[in-house]
Amino acid sequence: MIKEIWINLPVKDIHKSKEFFTKIGFAFNSQYGNTADSACIVIGDQNLAIMLFTETIFKTFTTNNISDTNQGTEILFSFSSESREEIDQMAKNVEEAGGTIYSKPAENQGWMYGFGFADLDGHRWNMLFMDMSKMPQG
Repeated sequence: MIKEIWINLPVKDIHKSKEFFTKIGFAFNSQYGNTADSACIVIGDQNLAIMLFTETIFKTFTTNNISDTNQGTEILFSFSSESREEIDQMAKNVEEAGGTIYSKPAENQGWMYGFGFADLDGHRWNMLFMDMSKMPQG
């Protein structure tokens, strides 16, 4: 049975990617996957692992071409926030770190507040604060 899941992402420059994700507040597992060609981001209370690999290394185990993130979106990572203020601060951090905001912080459906950004390699991320007290009852 599956016990854990790791998400693997190709990046052009591991050092720049580590710097970007550090600047926006993500943590790294310094003992696991920390090499000249890889790094392990840990996210959330359950420490979801997102492995960053240089494109050269990534291609060796996928045996496939890497998607062109300028032409399309291969995945959207969505993660939660504890407040609207965290959303606004993360958006500021992303811009200062060199990321691209593709959807500015805004209210959505009357009970969610969030924004979307692309990292240095064009991978898309979405951060949401959900006010469950305002969620429509179905």
